[in-house]
Amino acid sequence: MNPFAFNTTKSIVFRSGAAREIDRHAGSLLGPKVLLITDPGLTKLGLADPAIAALRGAGHEVKVFDAVEADPSVATLMAAVEEGRAAGATGILGFGGGSSLDVAKVAALLLGSDQPLDDAWGVNNAVGPRLPLVLVPTTSGTGSEVTPVAILTVGGDEKRGVSSPAILPDIALLDAELTLGLPAPITAATGVDAMVHAIEAYTSASANNNPLSRMLAREALRLLGANIDTAVMDGGNVAAREAMLLGSMLAGQAFANSPVAAVHALAYPVGGIFHIPHGLSNALVLTAVLRFNLPAAAAAYAEIAADAFPHLADMPEEGRAEAFVAALQSLIGRLQMPMRLRDVNIPEDALPRMASDAMKQQRLLVNNPRPVSETDALAIYREAW
Repeated sequence: MNPFAFNTTKSIVFRSGAAREIDRHAGSLLGPKVLLITDPGLTKLGLADPAIAALRGAGHEVKVFDAVEADPSVATLMAAVEEGRAAGATGILGFGGGSSLDVAKVAALLLGSDQPLDDAWGVNNAVGPRLPLVLVPTTSGTGSEVTPVAILTVGGDEKRGVSSPAILPDIALLDAELTLGLPAPITAATGVDAMVHAIEAYTSASANNNPLSRMLAREALRLLGANIDTAVMDGGNVAAREAMLLGSMLAGQAFANSPVAAVHALAYPVGGIFHIPHGLSNALVLTAVLRFNLPAAAAAYAEIAADAFPHLADMPEEGRAEAFVAALQSLIGRLQMPMRLRDVNIPEDALPRMASDAMKQQRLLVNNPRPVSETDALAIYREAW
């Protein structure tokens, strides 16, 4: 067995309604002055209001920074840091989807240490210390609440990451009630995103691919595959929402330690250049990447196929991997998601630039079970177009 390291969030609270009692779960950790980082949509919906009221009722000052956008920019991050400095923040509360949680992670790092952001990019370069950090996801997709990774947009369209155990939060608080109002398209895209995390973690070529990540990835696929249709079609189904939230977290723990690969690398230009949401970007290139990987990963795909799609257990092992890819394609269509790059108005003449940009994601591409050249990336994009 290969040696490995496995890192995850120190404490996980999983209970519907827990956000309304966040003062009890995290108040002492966050301290007297809390910077809450979220997005304007959640502020408009009032989704964080019960948590804010609970903290203020317990005597905490809460400053709300709600300017986080999709694919958040470095400028947004630095604006959050300035708000935190001005407020004398003693703890950071990230509340929302992956964008808000990623900004919260790096803001906690920059507010808690003198390390410049330029020194933190990449793997294991962020050293901290950071401010106390609590993350509350409102989608079931990114798993950001248990990952040591934060992705930001640099220079308008380049995605760049900070990856270090130093930015793992102290507490991940998972409250499925917060996901009940999530629209069907977002539920679908984030759910498929979580499935991609599990698939890529299981098949990662990383030297740190390990038994814990593989176990978590398979359980995540069982939960997500069994519940994604119900969560999309019946968004008020609490049991399905809880299963999706747990599955997303388990997939996050898996890929936090056995990193993702070419699906994410090729999805980043889709989001960075054309501002397509991350989960949908992954879905748009997913099956084309998996088909490319089949010569190297068919056995692994066959192993996990029935986890996500139990009916595939009756298939002979030979051909099960291809059936797994076909089942994922069918799922994407069944969830009424756009299925091709052209469906989201990406022009064919943009594909060469996207292939070139994807090559910048070597930290991800090195984990792919089959090497990907720029020529390969372009061919994958053409298949997905």
